[in-house]
Amino acid sequence: MGPRGAWLLAVLLVLGLCAPARSQKPSPCQCSRLSPHNRKNCGFPGITPDQCFDNGCCFDSSVSGVPWCFEPLPKQGLEKCIMEVSARVNCGYPGISPEECASRDCCFNDLVFQVPWCFFPQPVEDCHY
Repeated sequence: MGPRGAWLLAVLLVLGLCAPARSQKPSPCQCSRLSPHNRKNCGFPGITPDQCFDNGCCFDSSVSGVPWCFEPLPKQGLEKCIMEVSARVNCGYPGISPEECASRDCCFNDLVFQVPWCFFPQPVEDCHY
């Protein structure tokens, strides 16, 4: 490879490293189940929905006075288990095991203290962009 080919390869490599990494678009449940007053800004003024989604964030311009591009709720093993912690309705008892919780057809997440770890799922049909 000559000097011209090496130069072209170097330019392409630099451009490839500078290109923004596209994040995965969050699921509708990660976006629609978040209360507008709990949104954490994930964009900049004038961001488009596509730019927002490309950053792995949610976009909803239907509520004024809150961020339109915002961080999604954390992923869960099942879509029906994605919800705000405050929306959890207890499905178990203190100290319930993940297996016992699953046998009740409920969701289990023990990452947040002082909230139900075993909680009733929500239908996925109510999730939308």
